[in-house]
Amino acid sequence: MASRGVNKVILVGNLGANPDIRFLANGDRVTVIRLATGEVWKDQNGTHQERTEWHQVVFYRRLAEIAGELLRKGSKIYVEGSLRTQQWEKDGEKRTTTEVVANDLQILNRANAHEAAVGNSDQQNFAKPRQHRSYSSARCG
Repeated sequence: MASRGVNKVILVGNLGANPDIRFLANGDRVTVIRLATGEVWKDQNGTHQERTEWHQVVFYRRLAEIAGELLRKGSKIYVEGSLRTQQWEKDGEKRTTTEVVANDLQILNRANAHEAAVGNSDQQNFAKPRQHRSYSSARCG
């Protein structure tokens, strides 16, 4: 009997661009984002170093709708999911990409609070801290 492994990813980072919204042949929505995570450290000489990693994150069904509607470039989010490798061929060359398939999303802050609140005449809402919003594929779909 094969043992069951663990395939879980947890990321906290910022969107590098607005979400890319697509539709599958069956009409289901798919939202793809590029998420930047960073590390900061001092090397052996005491020099400040930093590195940014870019992750492709994919949302399906209801999470795709939520991500497409609420996320914008610069949004800070927490996302949980699993790794999935896609393979395809382009110009006779095999290509591979690894993406995170999200099953949990928490919006930690929205970029452009003004745009997110368009239509809201109560300007004082911009100064009020917002609750973190949490969405899960188990609750969405």
